[in-house]
Amino acid sequence: MERRSFLKKATVGAAAGAVAAPAIAASQPKLNWRMAASWPKSLDTLFGGADRIARRVSELTDGNFNIRVFAGGEIVPSLQVLDAVQAGTVELGHTSSYYYFGKDPTFALGTAVGFGGNARQNYSWWFEGGGREAMAPLFKEYGCVAFAAGNTGCQMGGWFRKEIKTVEDLKGLKFRIGGMPGLILAKVGAVPQQIGAADIYPALEKGTIDGAEWVGPYDDEKLGFNKVAKYYYYPGWWEAGPMTSLLVNEKMWHDLPKSYQTALEVACGEVCVWMPAKYDSLNPTALRRLVGGGTKLRPFPRPVMEACEKAAYDLYDELKSQSAHWARVYPQWKKFRDDQFLWWRVAEGTYDNYAFSSKIGRGR
Repeated sequence: MERRSFLKKATVGAAAGAVAAPAIAASQPKLNWRMAASWPKSLDTLFGGADRIARRVSELTDGNFNIRVFAGGEIVPSLQVLDAVQAGTVELGHTSSYYYFGKDPTFALGTAVGFGGNARQNYSWWFEGGGREAMAPLFKEYGCVAFAAGNTGCQMGGWFRKEIKTVEDLKGLKFRIGGMPGLILAKVGAVPQQIGAADIYPALEKGTIDGAEWVGPYDDEKLGFNKVAKYYYYPGWWEAGPMTSLLVNEKMWHDLPKSYQTALEVACGEVCVWMPAKYDSLNPTALRRLVGGGTKLRPFPRPVMEACEKAAYDLYDELKSQSAHWARVYPQWKKFRDDQFLWWRVAEGTYDNYAFSSKIGRGR
């Protein structure tokens, strides 16, 4: 009798649950939000990351939470996305936090800094090394909640009208570069320029700048930089693994139903995997096309790299007295970076150095 009673109650409970689930789903509010991105629509991996987040959120919420994505300049200029989210002009922004280093240099650590970690190391710091928690007070100060939402992988060192053979060749060179690395280049004599993606080509074409960096072969080819500068340098030591960020207005984030918050976080996590995978698949063939079309591929000379690295760590030490957030976050970040570098020298680095230089398996 007790068993029959239990089964009856379980059956009734299950039926009630089946009825309740759609009712709960139906009770979720219909929301229409706007996302300002820092990218032009032509960049289908960076802008595509923002668009992918919007599509996945809609799918995960059965079409109840919809996000319309706007390219850089459509609502606000590319480099003012943080301001727009903070002011509530838009609910969301997809950007790189290092664009806002002028407000506080610590924003750069949310994307990448010169001679920092690669993509996996930066993700490791953000997700498991305390990075997200360390950066949260800074974003809160600007009325935002931040999520890692993509990564380009190690970038190229940019396009130049002339060869860079010595540190002297950087003196007086007007170079478009995003974020805080411009301060490092200024220490070795360059004149940094922060310009949004859509404005780089005309600046190079007119000679307003002498060189520019963006991301890598796939995007750079789309933007046509090879048509106005022939020397293409590597590596982009300032962006070994730069993260893009989804910024959410803090008040609006806390007002979201928990399931919608989860949908946003899940979508950002998917883009963290998708974006570097897409770049890794497309950059090799784009680089071949560029070189085949006459682009001169060059490595930065080691003395140039060493001068820039020294300038970088001189700057990082100086910033400790200029920003309370930097003084708080940077030592934690640096210790994590140093531990990562020690570990990668053991397995990853040893394997990479051997495999990438070996000729045994090529063409077999």
